[in-house]
Amino acid sequence: MSDDSPSRADALRGIEREVGVLIRRVRRVIRVVAGEVHPDLQPAAYLLLAQVQENGPLRSSVLVDSTGVDKGAVSRQIQQLVDLGLVDRAPDPHDGRATLVSLTDEARSRLERVRGERSERFDRRLAEWTAPELTSFAQQLARYNVALDDREA
Repeated sequence: MSDDSPSRADALRGIEREVGVLIRRVRRVIRVVAGEVHPDLQPAAYLLLAQVQENGPLRSSVLVDSTGVDKGAVSRQIQQLVDLGLVDRAPDPHDGRATLVSLTDEARSRLERVRGERSERFDRRLAEWTAPELTSFAQQLARYNVALDDREA
């Protein structure tokens, strides 16, 4: 009796290949979404904007730590967001030496519109998936992310 199932090594290579496809797709989506938020918005700055949206007003140092991007690059991206009218800088009420970056009303409006449109497209693309399949996939993806969350490549 032969076992035709893939070996563990084959399965791991398959995961690595599919994650590579996913990464390329995510990069493409980030470029598109950044352009939908604002035609001059760079993808890297969009990622900072999304992080500020998700976590509220943040110090630049928090963005540096959470993204792993150097301080100068984060500073330039924040300046682009300020120039585009998408974020404001204000003194941190808990530490007058620091500044907080927060979304403008314009950014909130644009992000809400783009995310709503994106969500509808995403739902249509996965229309054939049942709710239990979506839940299972989300759980497996979360488990995968937790397993790899040791901050090593």
